[in-house]
Amino acid sequence: MAHEHTGSKETAVATADSPNDIDISRGLTAEQVAARIASGQTNDVPDRASRSVKDIVRGNIFTRINAILMVLLVIVLSTGSVIDGMFGLLIVANSGIGIIQEIRAKRTLDALAIVSQAKPMVRRDGIAVALAPKEVVLDDIIELGSGDQIVVDGEVVSSAALEIDESLLTGEADPVHKTAGAQVLSGSFVAAGSGAYRATKVGGDAYAAKLAEEASKFTLVHSELRSGIDSILKFITYLMIPAGALIIYNQLFSSGESIRPALNGMVAALVPMVPEGLVLMTSIAFAVGVIRLGKRQCLVQELPAIEGLARVDVVCADKTGTLTENGMRLSELKLAEGSADEAVIKAALSAMAASDPRPNASVLAIRESFADDAGWGEATAVAPFSSAKKWSGQSYGAHGNWVLGAPDMLLDPASDMAREAESVGSTGLRVLMLGSSNLSVDDADAPGIVTPEALVILEQKVRPDAQETLEYFASQKVAVKVISGDNAVSVGAVAGSLGLAGGDRPIDARELPNDQEKLADVLEGATTFGRVRPDQKREMVAALQSRGHTVAMTGDGVNDVLALKDADIGVSMGSGSPATRAVAQIVLLDNKFATLPYVVAEGRRVIGNIERVSNLFLTKTVYSVVLAFLVGITGVLSKMLDFEPLSYPFLPRHVTIAAWFTIGIPAFILSLAPNNERARTGFVARVMRLALPSGIIIGVITFATYVIVHNSYDVTREQESTTALITLIMIALWVLAVVARPYNWWKLVLIGGSVVGYLILFALPFTREFFKLDPSNVAATTLAITMGAVGVVLVEVSWWVSARLHGEKRKLFTTPDDMPGEHPHAHTS
Repeated sequence: MAHEHTGSKETAVATADSPNDIDISRGLTAEQVAARIASGQTNDVPDRASRSVKDIVRGNIFTRINAILMVLLVIVLSTGSVIDGMFGLLIVANSGIGIIQEIRAKRTLDALAIVSQAKPMVRRDGIAVALAPKEVVLDDIIELGSGDQIVVDGEVVSSAALEIDESLLTGEADPVHKTAGAQVLSGSFVAAGSGAYRATKVGGDAYAAKLAEEASKFTLVHSELRSGIDSILKFITYLMIPAGALIIYNQLFSSGESIRPALNGMVAALVPMVPEGLVLMTSIAFAVGVIRLGKRQCLVQELPAIEGLARVDVVCADKTGTLTENGMRLSELKLAEGSADEAVIKAALSAMAASDPRPNASVLAIRESFADDAGWGEATAVAPFSSAKKWSGQSYGAHGNWVLGAPDMLLDPASDMAREAESVGSTGLRVLMLGSSNLSVDDADAPGIVTPEALVILEQKVRPDAQETLEYFASQKVAVKVISGDNAVSVGAVAGSLGLAGGDRPIDARELPNDQEKLADVLEGATTFGRVRPDQKREMVAALQSRGHTVAMTGDGVNDVLALKDADIGVSMGSGSPATRAVAQIVLLDNKFATLPYVVAEGRRVIGNIERVSNLFLTKTVYSVVLAFLVGITGVLSKMLDFEPLSYPFLPRHVTIAAWFTIGIPAFILSLAPNNERARTGFVARVMRLALPSGIIIGVITFATYVIVHNSYDVTREQESTTALITLIMIALWVLAVVARPYNWWKLVLIGGSVVGYLILFALPFTREFFKLDPSNVAATTLAITMGAVGVVLVEVSWWVSARLHGEKRKLFTTPDDMPGEHPHAHTS
């Protein structure tokens, strides 16, 4: 079978057209495309590497926590006690909610990914059409322009100063000049120039599929939050083995109980050790965060980016397309003294703009202003714009050689025109210099001697929401660094007009030190930088990271790719080059810098709330472990010291209701609440500072209550359990009250509602009978309340001591200024 399949494949390839039969200028014909599709020579790869629905279902069902709960459920059901197996509903809840949220998130992400997908220009029957990458077939002729991503491997068939940046593949920052016949690899992108290439490898044979899979995979990958929770879960799993052994030994051999109550007691001890809701809450919080951001046209390509942005304390932003709008318009044309005739200058600008196959915003503005055809014909030589040299040029034979670019790169700094250009640029306008050259623009020594002809002055509108966005970041103590390739004075004028601190003192990046330590010193004190090269942007990100900063880099151009790749979080504009979108973790599809504060606020809400509710889940884990070991150890000691052993005080149904209003419902509500506190490192240590002492207090006081009521009161088995349960619930409710601080009206309602919920459970005859509760013994109930009050005091004292030791500011009530979400950008609930 394998041989037959190979033979048919070879026949299909052999009958396809030879590359020599392909008209490069026209591309493939419809018949040639159909033949390749029939032969399977297509780039048919999945649009996204998101998990299938089957994988999502499997991933949410077969988890460590579900496995533990399922084993315990089987043990309980084997005893015939269906009611005590109610905790098994947690398996359904864990899996069901996780599946629903992930499928919703998958659909949102898949839809957004299609919107942001790069579409290469492919020649078909003499017409260049934009196609989805999967529609490309073998031998397609694909056009290339500055910023285009190469979606399949191929061979260059035409080149106009074509430079390919292969840094995403090789790590080398310098672009590689490509001439006809050179090989190009998918995943690289065009740094400068233009050209076309023939697809030689498509589908799974090309790098594109693998890169797309990594860039857009929907998965909860490594993060401090999730790795911390995983570490806790592993530790708990190890604890459950000796705890279960102690309990079952105590129930069977010390207390002499039959197998059914012994197993029920063991399960009742082990179930609350599992923080089953914590992983569920984390998954939900991430998934809901992605969906919320998706509604704001924000594509999250890697989920931990939400957590990363919550930790960001420095945002590096480009000026163009970020603080200012991409579109521009011609403001003024200033002729140089002794320049050529104005009509000639306008003709030169018209010809250059009209013949540019990939015009940027400046060239588009010139094209709109000088729409008339100059009649100069095709350029005899072309020098595409690149961020390194900062000029472009075209030669028109008898009409001369013309260059257009940054005045400070083409003019003598001491010249009058250079000074005038700097003066105009200081007002925030973009200034280009049009000049004539003595050399053809493709000459190795180009631009040669440049004669200034005119200053082309362009207006770039400041985004209306830019100032509000900068003010938000300032209020959140997030530093903003404006890093631009434009003239430093022009960048400073824009930053200063927006009120950015230090914006009126811009630094020319050509004067920056090469040493990382010295560069970091400069970056700590300055906020605005102009004339920054692509490699410098990368160095600046590294310098900031060397000082312990978490850096987010925003950008939309090819020159931002290296910095986006190295930053902790890369943020690309949706209208940016395909290359920037490929390396960014977050893509702002609406092209609005003002969306970023929503992303930061959403990240802080997710991380802050997960940390808050983790205190509740892990407190339960700690007190469950303490109770299990105390009961188990007393059972062992009872044999050695000859005293009456104690059975485990609770049934599985008791530990289920104990978590309803102290953890389950409150945790869900708290996880969705507003929270604008910046995330910090040390998640596990901070959570355990409250959970460990609180859990120990609950476990010890509950056990003490159980021992006293068992030995000193004439009570039934149900009354013993109820007495211990009341003490546990009282202290656990106070832990909830501590975690919910600082208070506002809805948190007080939440706490009050939890108290009322338990009062109803203990008051109604039906619930008392169903859950085997008996608070009728006044003396025992009084003991429970008294011991509960002692535990409340101890938890409060431990909380205040911890706050003082770790220098944390604690407030009981919020003030209007403390309410996150009041600022329009911070509102996420």
